[in-house]
Amino acid sequence: MRIGFAVPVSGSWATPENMKRIARRAEELGYHEVWTFQRLLYPVGHPMGPVYRSVRDPLVSLSYLAGVTDRVRLGVAVLNLPFVSPALMAKQLATLQDVSGGRLDVGLGLGWLPEEFRASGVPMERRGRRAEEYVDLLRRLWTDDVVEHRGEFYELPPVHQDPKPVSAPPILLGGTAPVALRRAGRIADGWISPSRADLATIGEQIAIVKDAAREAGRDPGTLRFVCRGVTRAQADDSAPLTGSYEKIRADVAALEEKGVTEVFHDLNFDPEIGNPDADPAASMRRAEEALDALAPGRS
Repeated sequence: MRIGFAVPVSGSWATPENMKRIARRAEELGYHEVWTFQRLLYPVGHPMGPVYRSVRDPLVSLSYLAGVTDRVRLGVAVLNLPFVSPALMAKQLATLQDVSGGRLDVGLGLGWLPEEFRASGVPMERRGRRAEEYVDLLRRLWTDDVVEHRGEFYELPPVHQDPKPVSAPPILLGGTAPVALRRAGRIADGWISPSRADLATIGEQIAIVKDAAREAGRDPGTLRFVCRGVTRAQADDSAPLTGSYEKIRADVAALEEKGVTEVFHDLNFDPEIGNPDADPAASMRRAEEALDALAPGRS
């Protein structure tokens, strides 16, 4: 089981200095990866909660962290692919993969907030079919000398897009509907669970991904299964990844038994931390304590 940690992305604690402190300390402690997430905008009056009210751009944040770390991997869970063209996404990700020394992991999602689709000028309909065409184009732009494409959603005349990344970053897909899980098994390098996942049933979702991989002639043993761990340390709650550090470590072990290969602890989704109105100093004290207590190898 690989253990990661989310950097400050949401709320008052999400400052450049705090991102750097968490990422560097995570690297020192032997964490496998640091993670970000995306929220393009927050509709006025929306009930989704404070965690989404003030969010840093994930790729700019990871680019910054690439320059202040050396070994820890850099992940985004997830970028909503409909919001930008595959050509632009391919260029940005290829550059970030190279400037980070090949440490990038790309989580992609379909998006779910209608206002973000309207702001981006794309329809919500047929998102799944769009995703399949999109992922194929990303990989071709990263590997083929000349790319020409005329599809249902995108069109490219014969083009070069250089420089290619030295190695293509892994693509991990999100989503919990059976069709999304099967898509991950067929075309992705792995699957990422969402923040609202029912961790009691995550093994059933992993099984759907693996079955789809087998049906597509792929080895499910090569796939990664990443759990966003909505972690609330020392909270009085029986939910998974909530409570004492001893209980949280036991919950991580239980997730491994269900087929999860990687967990990253994400304190941004604690409403007392990932909140524009939270005390950033208090949030950092709690986060740094959790970072040390939950580090790989701790018992």
